[in-house]
Amino acid sequence: MIDETGTALFHQTMPFTERLGIEVLAHGPELVRSRLAWNESLCTLGGVLHGGALMSLADATGAVCAFLNLPEGKQGTTTVESKTNFLRAVRSGYATATAIPLHAGRSFIVVETAIHDDAEKLVAKITQTQAVL
Repeated sequence: MIDETGTALFHQTMPFTERLGIEVLAHGPELVRSRLAWNESLCTLGGVLHGGALMSLADATGAVCAFLNLPEGKQGTTTVESKTNFLRAVRSGYATATAIPLHAGRSFIVVETAIHDDAEKLVAKITQTQAVL
């Protein structure tokens, strides 16, 4: 089920996510989940969802997770480091990203995002550091 409020939050704060067609399934301080549908326009020549599209999904999902864990009085975050391991290709269906906070400090928030395919197989694992603004 699509989380309309979360999807609106993504699209309003990061218009690029609307262009990609990212939909939010859940959003809260402990977990943010979103998905990106396979689309030929987002693929490499072999019909594989492009790594850049997957990274955009992970970055946006992690950013909202970090935003929802901001210390009181802070207004935003920015990605300062992102490390990705790609493990398998997405050739159809959806890539679903789930982000959880690993550390929510005053200066940095560290988020871990896992991307799975429709068969629940791990596609990519991302660890992201967001600076608190």
